[in-house]
Amino acid sequence: MYTFSNRLKIGAIVLMALGIVGMGVGFVSVPSTPEEAKAMVAAHDDGHGDSHAEEGEHLAEDTAHAGTADHDAAHDEHLMHQLQNRPWSAVYVAAFFFFMIALGVLAFYAIQRAAQAGWSPLLFRVMEGITAYLVPGGIAVFVLLVLSVMHFNHMFVWMDADVVAEDALLQGKAGYLNPTFFLIRAAIFLGGWILYREVSRRLSLAQDEASDNRNFVKNFRWSAGFLVFYLVTESMMSWDWIMSVDPHWFSTLFGWYVFASMMVSGITVIAMITIYLKSKGYLPDVNDSHIHDLAKFMFGFSIFWTYLWFSQFMLIWYANIPEEVTYFVTRIEDYKLPFFGMVALNFVFPLLLLMNSDYKRINWFVVMTGIVILAGHYIDVFNMVMPGTVGDQWSIGIPELGAVCFFAGAFILWVFRALTKVPLQPKRNPFIEESRHFHY
Repeated sequence: MYTFSNRLKIGAIVLMALGIVGMGVGFVSVPSTPEEAKAMVAAHDDGHGDSHAEEGEHLAEDTAHAGTADHDAAHDEHLMHQLQNRPWSAVYVAAFFFFMIALGVLAFYAIQRAAQAGWSPLLFRVMEGITAYLVPGGIAVFVLLVLSVMHFNHMFVWMDADVVAEDALLQGKAGYLNPTFFLIRAAIFLGGWILYREVSRRLSLAQDEASDNRNFVKNFRWSAGFLVFYLVTESMMSWDWIMSVDPHWFSTLFGWYVFASMMVSGITVIAMITIYLKSKGYLPDVNDSHIHDLAKFMFGFSIFWTYLWFSQFMLIWYANIPEEVTYFVTRIEDYKLPFFGMVALNFVFPLLLLMNSDYKRINWFVVMTGIVILAGHYIDVFNMVMPGTVGDQWSIGIPELGAVCFFAGAFILWVFRALTKVPLQPKRNPFIEESRHFHY
């Protein structure tokens, strides 16, 4: 049985405490009036090129063209909403990122079950421990969505009835993008994912004490059915929770794009936790070939993510259709460093670091690569959310770091506590001996 070390537990609690302080600072420092927002932008110089410094120039040009006080007031109110959205968006990005990791692990676990893979059963308890975070992580995301519907923030502009009343495109999408249906869909997604996790976990534990393979067969059937449900709901979730932040824009590749990010992040965390547990002597039968295969999946899904990123970017950029290309124009103009930086972190680094087969067997090398990959995919989620919620008023500062610390601490606390509940090695999985003697 795994014992949750006090040092790791205290570290997780400290992270959460620091996160609460950081998030609190972010919420306390938001402007409460348009005038205060305007003054904050005028006084603030955070080194993001000239984007913030040019705000005053844009305002002056707008005023000269419009020549009305109403235009100035509307601009200032929009600016206030962007600044008020920043701490909410920081929390939302971090909450979704860590939930995405757990959901990616659940999908990978279901794939192993449905494929009846022989190499991976030794890792099933690690995967089941990580997916335990689906419950608190899902609740956190759902609460943020409910608060958005209740107008505690302005992250989803289509939730504002006044905006929809003046926007013909949003009116046309109102049958799908409406608060009630939005929350119903979210509840169905979360309920289905958590239900599969709980059923599969119980069948997995029951198999250890059974005298036949009936639980294993049931788990196979549940996993195969879940994958159909997952492929549909994951795409819809990505449309709802991420793409609808920019409701005028859409991409038919977006669901797959989020899926690739989810999978590589989840597999990376499986590898890192497996290496940690093995270093503490808890997974003696896990060998270098298991780590090699996990690193191989990290490499493969990094390439798959890059393929989808380039396909989406190239086709939209080349077609140059205004309502499509504006998505990338905004990110290249206002988010140049994180936009291109995450491509380097998510593609160039994994390609160079994991291409060599020997390096996939070096534990510290895999962990180092994993840290780079996780940082890159956090920035990827950041790039997907922030331009539609805060515009060019972005920064990676106290609110963002605080939110990451809080949810990272909660993730570590919940996952490692779940790992203490049962033995880390299955007993009666039909493929356990094949997994124990797996060699690549």
